[in-house]
Parts: sequence; structure tokens; C-alpha cells
Amino acid sequence: MQEIDMNQIVGTCHILFVCIDSLRYDVASEEQQNGGTPVLNRYGAWRKCQAPGNFTYPSHQAMFAGFFPIEEGILDMKKRETLFFSADIGMGRKAPEGSFAFQGATWIEGLRTEGYDTHCIGGVSFFDKRTDVGKVMPSYFDHSYWQPSFGCKVKESAKRQIDFALHKLEQMTGDKKILMYLNISALHYPNFFYADKEKRDSKTSHAAALRYVDRQLGKLFGAFQKKGKTFVICCSDHGTCYGEDGVWYHGINHPIVNTVPYKHFLLQEEF
Repeated sequence: MQEIDMNQIVGTCHILFVCIDSLRYDVASEEQQNGGTPVLNRYGAWRKCQAPGNFTYPSHQAMFAGFFPIEEGILDMKKRETLFFSADIGMGRKAPEGSFAFQGATWIEGLRTEGYDTHCIGGVSFFDKRTDVGKVMPSYFDHSYWQPSFGCKVKESAKRQIDFALHKLEQMTGDKKILMYLNISALHYPNFFYADKEKRDSKTSHAAALRYVDRQLGKLFGAFQKKGKTFVICCSDHGTCYGEDGVWYHGINHPIVNTVPYKHFLLQEEF
């Protein structure tokens, strides 16, 4: 059964979509259990889900079309929870109960027609706008931003991205609803520098990078609460391997790559 009615969300809430690029489910779950991610823990447990793709580009194209990670154990696609549904394709073209039927190629475009001001703050190279491929997904938004300091090779990338988001939020006035997407790059390779004594990316450095990101997210959630009631989608696009079964990183189908954490929740307006 659909947990939330997106027709009650769209038009009444800001929408924040945070993708923690490459975050493994096992690491997210372990840090949740041991208290390493106190900010994210406030908003419920991670769901164990199937990723829509095994690297950033296909996974995001699916998610921007409304095909978010599918909860483990769901074997019939029609039984998945659907937040956004394309009015143009699939399933008899009838939106599942509780989903928002959008017009256009992406739900970002659909929200624009509903009056949302849409923003993208990029991280990995598929959002850097330095190449034709890197311009594709940012072009879905009214406003898109990328700086070298947002990239995965920069240890303070998440702080830079979120500080930039806070600055943009401060500049937004009026009653227009906001859709903001952040592609958090910190967990993508390389990430060895988040853990002491690590000289190569590992599950240990991956976990340390997640704890760092969690410390930054509180500021972002708080800023949106000041703007008004906000619906948050937070997930990974794919996992990444550190030598399991001889596999390194992602872009290949492996259970660790194909299994991702997902959650969504409401931030109530702060007065």
C-alpha cells in the first residue's frame, strides 16, 4: 500500500532530493545501528532496496523519470511505492493510488509546470557541465550549479555543497515552492582520506565519509524547515565494491552495487 499521497505533497511542500552517491546499504545500516549517523537516524530506518542502475547515469535517469529504488521483497513492479508517475508511459497509463502523475520527460519538468523553482547542485562528473554528457541531467532544472570544490576529490565537498545550498536558499524569497536536488559526491571514489591511516578506498573510509556527510546534513534540513514544510527523498543511486568477489567500485552488477538504502520523510515547518 502507498505510504504517502504525493498529491497532498506537490504544491503544498518544498521538495528536497538528496542522493548520497555510491552509498552502500550495508554501511548505511551499520552506521545507523551504531549511532554513527545521528542526523539521518532522526528520520527513520533505511529501507533495503534494489538500485535502478549500477552507476550514476542510468540510475539517475531512472529516478528522474520516477523510478526510484524498489524495496527488497517486492517482486511485482506494479506493487512498488510510486511517488511520481509519468502520465505518458506504462501500466495502462493509470497512475497508482497516491502517486503524482506528471507531464513531461521528468518529474522535475512536471513540478516546474506546477510552479516549482527547480535547482540542482551537482557533485560527480555527470553533473559538472564540463562535457556534453555532464550537461544532460543539469539541463532538467531551471538552475544548476557545479564547482570543482563540489567534486569527489575534495575532502570538504559535502560542506561546500551544503554551504552553497544554504546561500541559495537565503536568496529565495516569496511563496514559490522549491525543488532542490543535491548529488553528494563524498562517498564516491576516492574516499580513503576520510579515514586515518587508509591509503586505499575501503569500507572503513566509506563509513567515515558517510559520518562526515551526516554532520553536514543537519544544516540543510534545518534551513528547509525554516522555509516551510518539506518532503525529503534521501537515497543512494548504487553501491560500490571494495574487492568483494574481486570486484572494485561499480558499473557492474554485483549484490553490493545493486543494493541501496532509501528513505523519505517530512520536515515540519519551524516557527
